[in-house]
Amino acid sequence: MSVKYTPVQWTNSKIFYDVVLALLAGAYVLLFLRLAPELLDHEKTADGAIVRARAFGTCAFLMLTVILCIGPLARLNKAFLPLLYNRRHFGVMTFFVGLTHAIFVLDWYFNFSPTPRVTALLGSNTSYAQLLGFPFEILGVFALLSMAVLAATSHDFWLRFLTPPVWKSLHYLLYPAYAALVGHVALGALQSQENSTFALVTGASVALVCGLHVIAATFDRSKDRRAESDAGWHDVARVTAFEEGYARIARLSTGERVAVFLNDGELSAIGNACAHQNGPLGEGKILDGCVTCPWHGFQYRLSDGCSPEPFTEKVPTYNLRLNGEMVQVSGVANALGTVVAPVRVSGAAS
Repeated sequence: MSVKYTPVQWTNSKIFYDVVLALLAGAYVLLFLRLAPELLDHEKTADGAIVRARAFGTCAFLMLTVILCIGPLARLNKAFLPLLYNRRHFGVMTFFVGLTHAIFVLDWYFNFSPTPRVTALLGSNTSYAQLLGFPFEILGVFALLSMAVLAATSHDFWLRFLTPPVWKSLHYLLYPAYAALVGHVALGALQSQENSTFALVTGASVALVCGLHVIAATFDRSKDRRAESDAGWHDVARVTAFEEGYARIARLSTGERVAVFLNDGELSAIGNACAHQNGPLGEGKILDGCVTCPWHGFQYRLSDGCSPEPFTEKVPTYNLRLNGEMVQVSGVANALGTVVAPVRVSGAAS
């Protein structure tokens, strides 16, 4: 947690994340440069500049595919959550890989144009009324500009300045950017390929992204249907299902998630979404009576949902009750800062 903005709040995990990403991207580009010339079936041998442009272009496409897969995978299996925590770093790196691709394209195809290179790029094909022959370049430009906006606004300053709802809405640009990128590839590079390898990879990538999102949405709806409620109270789990120091997550009929923690034999409930970036508090650790968000370390007291001084972030608290052996949470959040007495239980796992 911090009371001021810094360019990047580096941690060992973030450094490791970025180093691994850079190594994987570099390894892919080198492997592509070595193997791809044989797959680039043209009447004439592909020039080295073209191969380099394709290397960075395909790398950016695959990186964006992985980014879009991380969200649904994390919803389906917690093992993928570490990939989610620093996904913005992944996005920024993807933008720079895509930018490198664009620079190679401009330098090779338009470097000797009598008009400015960007003007030549946008004006070389204006057949917008047809599908085959559509100016796929404009789709790539849109995707790159969208990624530039996302990378430029990835810092916490913009999250606070724009407010979380606006910031989140802005970052949904990721989806039209990916759709434009798929069109850019399908109407561009794939039209000149006789070998089906790249077409198969592109199709499999799109199918993977769409399939994972459909599966994750179905999984969430299934959990919603299993949620039970009684006069505004929602079942969480039986007392014996709770483990000391860990939380169980309840999904309310409103769609909100509540984290119910067992701490020193007492149950307390707070909102599952961190006030910083909606991180999953239910996956955090308890230190000195405070839950620590696993994403960026923001802390909240279990008793009232408030961050310890001098910080001012707050999440709502919820009332709990025991219905036999079943722990139930109220479907209505308390006002921010409301102190709620914990529920003493016995028989929970130690």
